[in-house]
Amino acid sequence: MSAHLEFVEKNVAYAESFDKGHLPVPPAKKLLIVTCMDARIDCYKSLGLELGEAHIVRNAGGSARDAFRSILISQRLLGTREIAVFHHTNCGMQSFTAPQLRSLVKSDAQSRPDNEKEEIEKTVDGMTFYEFSDLERSVREDVKYLKENLLVLEEAKITGWIYDTANGKNSTLDEQHID
Repeated sequence: MSAHLEFVEKNVAYAESFDKGHLPVPPAKKLLIVTCMDARIDCYKSLGLELGEAHIVRNAGGSARDAFRSILISQRLLGTREIAVFHHTNCGMQSFTAPQLRSLVKSDAQSRPDNEKEEIEKTVDGMTFYEFSDLERSVREDVKYLKENLLVLEEAKITGWIYDTANGKNSTLDEQHID
């Protein structure tokens, strides 16, 4: 059964007790979290956050570069002043290289009409996947990217974290060694 078939029923139950319609659009803690889309991560519970306290931007691997459009909007239009970058153990982004993924996509496109196949190949060749092999280094590189990015507000507090999917614990990276 497709998951989407449960949406309406589950939403009816959720809406019956929903009492958060009064929350303002800007996050109360002026916090933005960049993290992975991994389904095992519950940012609200693992960080003790409540609805309305932080923006959560999720993508494959928790890439700050991939999340940058959202970061810019969150800071400039919605008042966030702190960015926490979270990557996690056992991340799928450590399991492949960009050439491997490109090859897979191109192989899957072989049965398509030539014009579609060419468009798929051109598109996938132009994509950046932000895969990584070293977890800690990937967090440090994202934090450095944000700290050096001239579009990020100078007063922004930027921290790097690793979430352990085996035990649910978060650990911060030593700021002295981020750069």
